[in-house]
Amino acid sequence: MKKTIVFILALLLPIWPAFSMSTPEKVSHLPRSDGNDTVLIKSAVHAVQEICDGNFAAAEQTIKESDVNDSSTSAILGIISEYNEIQKTMQEEREKAFQEQISELEKLKARPETNEPNLLDIFPVILKAREYAVQDRKTEVLAEPFVKATIARAQKAAADYESKGEWIDALLNCYSWLAVLYEDDKTYKDKKDQLEEKAIIKASLTDSPCETSTDRYEKIKPDMFIRALDVLGYSYVEPFHYGDMTEKAFERCRYLAEVISLSENFDPNTFKIQFEKDQIPQFVAGLSALEKNYRAESLGISKDQFIKLFNHVLALNSATMKLPEQVVISHFAEASLSALDPHTMIIWPKQVEDFEKNMTNEFTGIGVEISKQDGPLKAVSLVPGTPAYNSGLLDAGDIIEAVNGESTKDMSISCAVSKITGPAGTKVVLTIRRQQEEKTRDIEITRARIIVPTTRGWCRDDSGNWLYFVDDKDKIGYVRVTQFSGATAADLDEIITKLEAEGMKGLVLDLRFNSGGYLQSAADITDLFVEKGVMVSTQPRVGLPTWETAEKKGTHPNYPLVILINSSSASASEIVSGALADKTFSRATLVGEQSYGKGSVQTITPYPGDGAQMKYTMAYYHLPSGQRVNDRWAMEKLGKKNWGVSPNVKVKLVNEEIKKVLDIQRDNDVLAAADHDQNKAKLKRHNLTETLQADRQLDIAILVAKAKLIESGPQQ
Repeated sequence: MKKTIVFILALLLPIWPAFSMSTPEKVSHLPRSDGNDTVLIKSAVHAVQEICDGNFAAAEQTIKESDVNDSSTSAILGIISEYNEIQKTMQEEREKAFQEQISELEKLKARPETNEPNLLDIFPVILKAREYAVQDRKTEVLAEPFVKATIARAQKAAADYESKGEWIDALLNCYSWLAVLYEDDKTYKDKKDQLEEKAIIKASLTDSPCETSTDRYEKIKPDMFIRALDVLGYSYVEPFHYGDMTEKAFERCRYLAEVISLSENFDPNTFKIQFEKDQIPQFVAGLSALEKNYRAESLGISKDQFIKLFNHVLALNSATMKLPEQVVISHFAEASLSALDPHTMIIWPKQVEDFEKNMTNEFTGIGVEISKQDGPLKAVSLVPGTPAYNSGLLDAGDIIEAVNGESTKDMSISCAVSKITGPAGTKVVLTIRRQQEEKTRDIEITRARIIVPTTRGWCRDDSGNWLYFVDDKDKIGYVRVTQFSGATAADLDEIITKLEAEGMKGLVLDLRFNSGGYLQSAADITDLFVEKGVMVSTQPRVGLPTWETAEKKGTHPNYPLVILINSSSASASEIVSGALADKTFSRATLVGEQSYGKGSVQTITPYPGDGAQMKYTMAYYHLPSGQRVNDRWAMEKLGKKNWGVSPNVKVKLVNEEIKKVLDIQRDNDVLAAADHDQNKAKLKRHNLTETLQADRQLDIAILVAKAKLIESGPQQ
């Protein structure tokens, strides 16, 4: 493949699109019987371009004004008609759903005071009503007296939860809802962030079924943080202010003191950290004195002063409330680094193994996807060729009651994963129960190395194989990429090569809900579709910029390519979608919603030492034209919303519609064990019509691909 090379400034000539308006001979595949080829060429090509820009109304007007009527223009009008029908159906469904939510609100409002509805019954209805409402009616929903009264009631309840240290309940019953309902109100967002931070602190100090608080903080040393600061001072993407880090550190230390001051309200079986509670006021007073001194530094805080502050806080804790030093180090470090960006962090020794699993998509386990979405821990699907799939003992839909004799009732997903995974060759005992059965049984499965596939089709067939064509007539393929791992590019290459052999003429690449992965994987996938040129460049603060360049070898044909993105498409997803849609290549059309807005590249170093690692932002990445992908976190700080990559064709879904898409995907993804024919027959699959009716973004992406096919014509 390509290699990273030193970036040299050069003048790049523009790459003209294949179908220039000024070169009609290149689109002579659009003939007209009356000889007016030029009129037809311009109108048809222009209309297709307007469709690819998301302007279907303008495309329709262009065709009608051209007064041309042949198979190509009829096909374009047919695509526009389908699009209009989709839009009409979506509007009708949303209006119907809006009226249903308004009716439900009326029922809730009519309840007597003796049977007052639960806040968690009311807020989902308010949120759905606001989402389904057309723009000018959204404010009407929130202005309704019953809604206002509910919000006041929720804030009162939240204050009571806070006073008892029940921050999760304050979030669930109030501020997680208000932050969404009033998304432009910074007050609610700040309150939500504050409660989340306190809830995280509480969780970090309590034992879980998988890990004690003592184990969690094991091997953390102050020198790890100091060495991390050395790395940042030299290699962080841009100069930073220790004053911002100081503010965050003081804030976290105050929250830490507040959380443990309410520890008598916590479950004594899970909160076992020893400390001097009567000394908490002295710790808080000492913090205030330190903060006053550091605020007096008019010239700003240097690195040496910041390290001195760190040591002062450790000494203050040792002299007062006597929390284990590792706890204070961890929280001071995590809070101060969060002032830089959300992606820069120390990976403490106990976290390294799990972190590496997430990055590589490889682990040693049994090969089962699990969920607690419906309550109990459930096997959702099996990974082909793994111990779980081959054992004949476990199947999709089975309830996992216990792992090695330990109940899963109160286990988190991450905890259950850590219990089920383990060294290759070792065994795990699961206590399972089939759905609609009361009897449980123990099964034993031997663990092995698992590599989770990151490429999928739109549905599995009866044999568990992926289906990739979403339009058999026009031969439009579909591949969903769930993550960018080391094997993703090769897997995708193999799939689309097979589809091309089966006559594929266009491709929809689905990067929705893909949070990213390796930069090299993103570059390799981009390289599958372009022959030459810079695909992505990174610009570190120290050292020479680098770029990834495409090679002609292995490039797939120039058929229509449509990429689906949404607000959960991040990092490597933004590199692929942004590069292929960039004006330098104009290789792909993007459909969906504005992406997440990662905008930066992280690297990992073991420099903190003693088993710890550090992930930090070392560069921003730029698209082929040189445009930087704006970082969401930085833009939000400036009060702006122009982050990430924007779609050419915008198709926004509300939360309930997104949930339907995910439900359909989950049902169509499920793989049962090969020899469990009885259970396999119960699998819920959705045919293509049902899938597209639920997934309007995919439906419209197919229409865009079909429009691009009309433009490309026989050149396929």
